[in-house]
Amino acid sequence: MRLSLLEKLLTARAENRPVALVTDLATGLQTLVHEKVVEGDFGVTAEESEAIAELIATESSALVGDSHFVQSFAPPARLVLVGAVHIAQALIPMAQALGYGVTVIDPRQAFATPERFPAIALSTDWPDEALDALKPDSRTAIVTLTHDPKLDDPALQAALKSDAFYIGALGSRKTHASRVQRLTEAGFTDADIARIQGPVGLPIGAKTQAEIALSILAQITAARRLGKTVL
Repeated sequence: MRLSLLEKLLTARAENRPVALVTDLATGLQTLVHEKVVEGDFGVTAEESEAIAELIATESSALVGDSHFVQSFAPPARLVLVGAVHIAQALIPMAQALGYGVTVIDPRQAFATPERFPAIALSTDWPDEALDALKPDSRTAIVTLTHDPKLDDPALQAALKSDAFYIGALGSRKTHASRVQRLTEAGFTDADIARIQGPVGLPIGAKTQAEIALSILAQITAARRLGKTVL
């Protein structure tokens, strides 16, 4: 690999940007594809570009066409949990098993402690400020868990302004109706608010914290893999 191409690949990975290295097996020439930008020894067709984007999205590597081998480098998908609560503790190991990098946000420092969440990225900033710093992208899922509008609402407002592929909010239908009214009054449209899954999770009759966590991650998985939210 040419040094200049390697440096660009390493930079993309350091910045957590998805990228693919395309090698022409017939010639050994290589090209990088990232964010619809192609740079290197050769170009790719529109059809190849679409296939490469799919490989990056599914974190896969494969042969595209007759001789172009695509090796994708996608940063871990992220799950941001607002609320250092018991359901978060149940969600985290399941999410990690699915390959998510998890961050927990809660300004209540008595809750967001390393003792309760060992080896987990914690932020005690106010939720909107924490999310602004995290810069949620199309590989980020955000779930609010506090039941406290003072914390959940700023988080949801920040989430709706982001490219997060999934936004969920814990709470009853009555709680969600009140939430929708507040967000409407804050200037968000019906289409904006429809991005929020509330009550969060698939309707599987979940009762325990682990079951609720399972229902949430199942819905997140459907949104990520099927490109839609299963209700």
